[in-house]
Amino acid sequence: MALFGHAVARRQRGLRKLSILARTVAMSPVELIAAALGLVNVWLVVKRSVWNFPVALAMCALYLWVFFEAKLYSDSLLQLFFIAINIYGWVAWLRCKEDSGEIEVESLAPAERLILIAITALVALAWGTVMSLTTDASHPFWDGTIAISSITAQLLLAWRKLENWAAWIFVNLISVPLYALKGLYPTTVLYVVLLALAIVGLLEWKAKLRQTVSP
Repeated sequence: MALFGHAVARRQRGLRKLSILARTVAMSPVELIAAALGLVNVWLVVKRSVWNFPVALAMCALYLWVFFEAKLYSDSLLQLFFIAINIYGWVAWLRCKEDSGEIEVESLAPAERLILIAITALVALAWGTVMSLTTDASHPFWDGTIAISSITAQLLLAWRKLENWAAWIFVNLISVPLYALKGLYPTTVLYVVLLALAIVGLLEWKAKLRQTVSP
């Protein structure tokens, strides 16, 4: 009986591994395209290229569907906001480039950082509560924190603030385990790479800011 039980357990583990492999092989081509666009988008942001915005618009349109299918409703609704804010950011960056010839980098004051962190945390808590009470959302507080923190990061990006990279680093760190848990493997890999790119972006924008403020 013990040998039979061990054999059954091994069989079940094997079936689980096959199930994971099957889900990986059958990954949505929409998700794969969206993930690829995400990499291109962030690299263009690191280089302060206004072309990041049209790429971001295409990516957001695809991820709206991907996250809705995964019942990550906060992330799905977030894409609608991203579409709007990317249009706003595109216009704002073009105006900045017309005035100075390149995209300038700015930074928040310490008090502004603290206020922004507090507001983001409170709104994330409130949004997670709403989603948990009114929908069948998967991991509503976790998903909600990602969504609201992403809004903060995207606004800072549109305003050309250095702190957008710190916000994106936080978003990427908490997104990776959630997307892996939900079986969104291309998106999980994407966010690991985005984490690395966010660190690069922080360093590059810091260097640019030092050049701007130095005499």
